[in-house]
Amino acid sequence: MGLLRTTMPPKVQLLAVLAFGVAMLLIENQIQNLEEARAKLEQTISKHEIAEVDHRHSQNIGRQFSTQAEKDDTVIIYNRVPKTASTSFTNIAYDLCGKNGFHVLHINTTKNNPVLSLQDQVRFVKNVTSWRTMKPGFYHGHVAYLDFSKYGIKGKPLYVNVVREPIERLVSYYYFLRYGDDYRPGLRRRKQGDKKTFDECVSSGGADCAPEKLWLQIPFFCGHHAECWKAGSQWALEQAKYNLVHEYLLVGVTEELEDFIRILEAALPEFFKGATQLYRTGCVNIHWLLPGMMSE
Repeated sequence: MGLLRTTMPPKVQLLAVLAFGVAMLLIENQIQNLEEARAKLEQTISKHEIAEVDHRHSQNIGRQFSTQAEKDDTVIIYNRVPKTASTSFTNIAYDLCGKNGFHVLHINTTKNNPVLSLQDQVRFVKNVTSWRTMKPGFYHGHVAYLDFSKYGIKGKPLYVNVVREPIERLVSYYYFLRYGDDYRPGLRRRKQGDKKTFDECVSSGGADCAPEKLWLQIPFFCGHHAECWKAGSQWALEQAKYNLVHEYLLVGVTEELEDFIRILEAALPEFFKGATQLYRTGCVNIHWLLPGMMSE
């Protein structure tokens, strides 16, 4: 470049700079066009895949269903937050499903990622709404809130969840990664062998106890938007609060789990009749799934 500066006339140098600038603008424009084309393609695929579901629901407009038919169509989604007593509550559902006549299904996402791709969102909505042999159904899994109405679904599922005091939840999760739990004691955990206490982690500024980890419960109520997973986002917090108030049938707290179960039993006896007694007596069987399984 030093040689070019000494041999090229100033006008030629200026033209070269201008030509380079124009070329960069053209490249950026092409990149933007490709991004827009990709977005349009994803939208087209989504519209195509939900066409069948949308058509089926449009045919149902104006139909009158009996009380029993409405009961049989009920779907509950428990998008469980990790380490909030979710396994204990889910085991109650497994124990009751045979007696009360509903199905329990585990939502197992790729690499336990709570965020679904656009295509997976469409497939999930389609499966939940059209899989009639699995209704009434109780779906549970570590997955972020998903708004079914944006896919043209009129009969949305009932969402429930449980939250926990943030620090208590983080401490519980920290030790869970190292020592596991009573449900699968033989399973090797990701941080097994790490003997560092939570306090020592905080003192050394470890990643597993960073303040950002306290944010985890918010995205489960906020949803799949990328902003939901930015720790400290005011928009995400407001969206999570809105969804909790307007889109959830009931949200309990771990510290008062029995009250949560009692209200559910009163509100949805066709699912949770006998749940309070099971919880009080502790006569709950252990149910767990291997990775990749979806089971009743």
